[in-house]
Amino acid sequence: MAHRPFIRTLRAQWLGQRLRELREQRGMPLELVAEHLDRDRSALGRYERAEWPIQRHDVLALLDLYGFHRASERAQLLALAEEVWRTDRWTENYGDVVDASFIDFPWLESRANVVCSYHAMVVPGLFQLREYADLVIRCIEGANATEEKMTRWLDLRMERKRVLDDPNGPRFETIIDEAALRRLVGGRALQRAQLAHVLEIAQRSKVEVRVLPTKIWLHPGLDGSFWLFRMPRPYPEVAYLESRAGQMYFEQPKSGGYLDAYDRLRKVALDSQESAKLIMTIAEEL
Repeated sequence: MAHRPFIRTLRAQWLGQRLRELREQRGMPLELVAEHLDRDRSALGRYERAEWPIQRHDVLALLDLYGFHRASERAQLLALAEEVWRTDRWTENYGDVVDASFIDFPWLESRANVVCSYHAMVVPGLFQLREYADLVIRCIEGANATEEKMTRWLDLRMERKRVLDDPNGPRFETIIDEAALRRLVGGRALQRAQLAHVLEIAQRSKVEVRVLPTKIWLHPGLDGSFWLFRMPRPYPEVAYLESRAGQMYFEQPKSGGYLDAYDRLRKVALDSQESAKLIMTIAEEL
C-alpha cells in the first residue's frame, strides 16, 4: 500500500518517542506489539520513528495494551495523534491541543546534530558564568518571580552547561553580536572573567564561536536572537525564539527563513580565530 509523503513533524516525533518509551517500559518487543495491532513489525518501527503518521485508534490500542491509564496524558496523546500533520508554531501558551511540556529546548537539543544560534544582547546562556547569569535572570525576571524561582532557574542554567562536554551531544555553532560582548554586566572585572570564559569554551572541539562585528550595520539578525536545530536526516530543521510572550518553535516551512538568516549571518561574521582575537581585545580594553 502506497503512503503519501509525510513530513516528520515535531508532533509525530514526540508521539513516536513517547509510545516507544511506554513499550520499552513494559518490556514488550516490536514483534509482540505489531502482532497485537495486526501490523508489520517494520510499520510499528516507522510509527515510533515518526516516518509514518499513526492513526488515533492505533494509539488507543497501544495505550490499552501498555496499561497506560493516566486520563490527562492519554487524552493529550490521543489529541496529538489527530494533529501529527500540523507544522504550525508551538508556544508555551498553545493549549488547544497539547501543552508546552510536549516540546522543550533540551528535548530538541538532545536530538539535534548541530545547534546554531545568534545572540544579539548578552552572552549565550550556555556560556554564562554563574554570577553573570544571576544578574541577567534577575534583570529580566526579578519583578515577576520569587527568590526561590530565580535560584531554580539559575541552577537549571548552570546544570545545562554539562551538554557542552557530552560526547554524545550536538555540536554548537554560536554567533555573538559584538555589542553583547561589550555590554557591561556586573562591572568590568566580571565582564573580563566572562569573556575569558567564552574564550575557554570556544576551544572545545564541539563548539564554534563567531563574532558579528558592529561595523556590519545591516544584517538578518536585527530583529533579535534565535536558535536553529539542525536535525539528523530525514528530520527537518526547527527554529526557536524566546520573548516575554513565551517560547516559540517553528517547523518547516517557516523555519527555512531562520536557516537562511543564520547562513547569511555566518558569512558576514568573523571566523573563529578572528573572533577570538576581537574578544581578547575587548577584554583588554575593559
